[in-house]
Amino acid sequence: MTKFIRANKGFLLFLLLFGVFRTAVADWSPIPSGSMRPNLLEGDVVFINRLAYDLKIPLTERQVAHLGDPVRGDVVVFYSPRDGTRLIKRVLALPGDEVEMRDDRMTINGEEAAYALVGTAREQAGGREADAVRLSESVGGAHQRVQLLPRVPALRDIAPLRIPPGQYLMLGDNRNNSADSRVIGLVPRAKLLGRAERILVSADYQHDWMPRFERFGMALRTR
Repeated sequence: MTKFIRANKGFLLFLLLFGVFRTAVADWSPIPSGSMRPNLLEGDVVFINRLAYDLKIPLTERQVAHLGDPVRGDVVVFYSPRDGTRLIKRVLALPGDEVEMRDDRMTINGEEAAYALVGTAREQAGGREADAVRLSESVGGAHQRVQLLPRVPALRDIAPLRIPPGQYLMLGDNRNNSADSRVIGLVPRAKLLGRAERILVSADYQHDWMPRFERFGMALRTR
């Protein structure tokens, strides 16, 4: 073993530093599903800023310093409180907010979201094509594009709810095709990995694997 370490110390040091970088500073995450359409597509790979909210001990998830808090509209990578799966969704409600959704329309702290039509599309949902409506949504100082599937059975309501301390309401931008806080529950702050900042690279893996160069480096922040 000693001989192996001496012969490969440069490579082993690289692996150690790489692990420190990925677990404490920055990371990346591929997008495997359409739950964040139209803003994130299957085949996008996003850059994650792990120092956006917390400083953690390298190679662990133990927090040692509080660096900031999520704000409404952030695209966040986190571990599902339901089964530990790594997910990416958008923060819609913060601790202390009063939130409600009726027929896909958000209300936060008594302010009903404003919507404007951006366009229409055909999307895959439940193994078949469905009509999609793309809207701009403005609520509580956040502005994002969202997608609705009017003819697809989906969760379209959230009963009036006050978000407890240290919890966040996460929703997918593809509102009618996303297993988000309506399914997995509110997300504790300790489950947050970091903020998704931009798309690093993108390829259309569902069809011809061609790079989508126009998406390379695209910023995700909407404020």
